Amino acid sequence: MMKQNRISALFLVMLFFFFGNTEAQTSQFAKRIGEEYDQFKNENISTRRFKHSDLQPLIEKYREKSGFEINKVGESIEGRSLNLISLGNGDTDVFLWSQMHGDESTATMAILDILNFFESEEFMQEKALMLENLKIHFLPMLNPDGAEVFTRRNALGVDINRDALRLQSPESRTLKSVRDSLDADFGFNLHDQSRYYNAERTEEPASISFLAPAFNYEKDINEVRSNAMKLIVVMDQILQEYAPGQVGRYNDDFEPRAFGDNIQKWGTSTILIESGGYPEDREKQEIRKLNFVAILSALHSIAAGDFKKANLEDYEKIPNNDRMLFDLKLKEVTYELEGEEYILDIGINKNELDIKDNTDFYYSSQVVDQGDLSTSYAYETFDAKGYSMHLGEVYSETLTDTASLKDLDFSNLLSQGIGYIKLKKLPENIDHTVYPVNLVSENFQLNTSLRPGRNASFFLKKDGIIEFAVINGFLLKPEEASGKVENALIFD
Repeated sequence: MMKQNRISALFLVMLFFFFGNTEAQTSQFAKRIGEEYDQFKNENISTRRFKHSDLQPLIEKYREKSGFEINKVGESIEGRSLNLISLGNGDTDVFLWSQMHGDESTATMAILDILNFFESEEFMQEKALMLENLKIHFLPMLNPDGAEVFTRRNALGVDINRDALRLQSPESRTLKSVRDSLDADFGFNLHDQSRYYNAERTEEPASISFLAPAFNYEKDINEVRSNAMKLIVVMDQILQEYAPGQVGRYNDDFEPRAFGDNIQKWGTSTILIESGGYPEDREKQEIRKLNFVAILSALHSIAAGDFKKANLEDYEKIPNNDRMLFDLKLKEVTYELEGEEYILDIGINKNELDIKDNTDFYYSSQVVDQGDLSTSYAYETFDAKGYSMHLGEVYSETLTDTASLKDLDFSNLLSQGIGYIKLKKLPENIDHTVYPVNLVSENFQLNTSLRPGRNASFFLKKDGIIEFAVINGFLLKPEEASGKVENALIFD
């Protein structure tokens, strides 16, 4: 009996070390793939605006590669192919789909990087663990028609993520049929969210937000949803090493028409990943890396089974998403109105408008809020206490066209508070300019009121001297004019 007890005790110790080691292995694996990410990044796509025709050759190359299986599983309304890429021989099916919304492309880029990872000769032991235990399926760019014009909805004007019940769109029917045919154990619903979300009560952007969607109005937690929650805990802990404090948790109110909620309901442990904002990362290349690390770490954790040890209570500790971020916030600037002085905070966002067949964009910035913004945050904050706001002036001379601008001293103009130049002939079919002032028509009338919704162009004075300009949302000193404004605007 004593010998049997010693054997049992030894067995328990071995189990402890085995599971402890697999948990540590996932963490170490995450650290190493983050360090070596650059060798796996697919350099063929490095901006958010790409099309089906850009993606297809990068998928097709795997058709002839050992270990990869490519199947056309459907078509979009406009006839673009929907392709499923599968690899691995395990009993656990993991299904990942991206770009259900055509303008949410971060995870599609990360999927290309993950495919590069599996094609490489690196991390053979970790890949063996995943491929022997999992069958992994990727459906990138579920909404190629939306991606073609970089918009949320498909060609029918339908939000695919609200079509899980009626299934009117062919893209929706494809997603449902693939999920059902796989009867996937785990599902990753990969999206982008606004860059203006922050982790609640902090100044940190919610660069990644997670959700284990509810499957009913009561938000019950069964084993399926619990597994999704535990896996999110694993990913959150890993991402804290890369983006500390920049992970949020999405609202879990049940939406009966949404795919994530229903796929959870249908028995697949579903994880929503939302890619938000990151400082100096408009093209989301840093967040692409966060997706790469989080998803591969999750796959490793599923294969090892160590996610089951995660503390479910830690899921609730992830901060909620909040929407309290601006691109630029000016604190306590003095503004004069009707002979009285007022102290205002000013919140500015740099909105993106598409150009060049939706393959590029320009900024059209607006004052989106003003008043007491002390509970809000920003990617860039300027303490404007002691500065007075001057809304700017129109240059006294009307010039002929843009060719007349090349000899102007813009630093000198900005130091005088000139934010607008009239042209007899404005450029045609374009709404923005590379010059660091706004261009306007001869009939232009300057808006002399400061209200939310106006273009974010004005000046900051101290002791009667203009020290800073804000041109189309870009804060700069006048002497820095040539390099700080990515674009100004053209007003007819």
